[in-house]
Amino acid sequence: MTATIRQLTGPAHTRIYAYGAARGELVVPNDDLVGPIDSSDEWIRQRTGIVTRVRAVHDTSAIDLAADAAREAVARSGVEPTQIDAVIVATISNPKQTPSVSAIVADRIGANPAAAFDMNAACAGFAYAVAQADALIRAGAAHYAVVVGAEKLSDVVDPTDRSISFLLGDGAGAAVIGPSDTPGIGPTIWGSDGSKADLVGMNGTLTEFRDGEVPWPTLRQEGPAVFRWAVWEMVKVAREAIEAAGIEPADLAAFVPHQANMRIIDELAKQLKLPDSVVIGRDIETTGNTSAASVPLAAHRLLEEHPELSGGLALQIGFGAGLVFGAQVVVLP
Repeated sequence: MTATIRQLTGPAHTRIYAYGAARGELVVPNDDLVGPIDSSDEWIRQRTGIVTRVRAVHDTSAIDLAADAAREAVARSGVEPTQIDAVIVATISNPKQTPSVSAIVADRIGANPAAAFDMNAACAGFAYAVAQADALIRAGAAHYAVVVGAEKLSDVVDPTDRSISFLLGDGAGAAVIGPSDTPGIGPTIWGSDGSKADLVGMNGTLTEFRDGEVPWPTLRQEGPAVFRWAVWEMVKVAREAIEAAGIEPADLAAFVPHQANMRIIDELAKQLKLPDSVVIGRDIETTGNTSAASVPLAAHRLLEEHPELSGGLALQIGFGAGLVFGAQVVVLP
């Protein structure tokens, strides 16, 4: 007789318990960047909505930022570090190919021997990580998870590049996710369009750099094409996430989009026909575009500035390099 194996099952629902944040130590105004790109403070403000961005000092890594954000999220969550049994870090700026940022973060926050893995979904990384944590917990593969979006993009900036260099900042945002008696994380709408992968990404490989074939690889983008894709395609994804959650736009308390560009944020809100009661995350104005960190950083700031949003519904959506995207509706902690 063949033995029957056991499969795990977990709780029916999950929710976000708390957010944490860490931003780069340096406040960098537009005037500090305009020389090499022959631009102006006014041009950057009009094109992007950015007044300043934060960047980390030389000795602060994406790992340091991730650990700091995770510590705050765990401390606020009421969950003991030893109860954390999964750590997921979304990043494109691990200073080493290996070991993973997540394993180091798990150790630094006292969560050993938690399962730990990194994921690279660029600016959609946090939405992807939330989807993974939600699925792991509901499947019984984890009880509590820390998800982090962490970037030190100043390491991959060409200060002479007009396409993206002035947009980028450094930071990390984290969330603790665990079981819930009621639904706290809606279905994730995610995907990619690799046919347009050349529109935003690195302009060289590490092996090409090693072999002296290219300078140090940096981030580049085709700005107008990315803008059109983000505005026209991501509003469809946002609508799908709202519909999948079984709600209407008017049910939202907050909209937390990837902080790519203020004009994109405004256009998405307009096309979604969000009522004036919906508070919109606009962290880009003083933090810049922090890729995988931008959604949790914006959510953290919204709750700091608007504590009355706690318990309300928020639509969060990430999109970016490789034209990868992810969106879900969550209950704010």
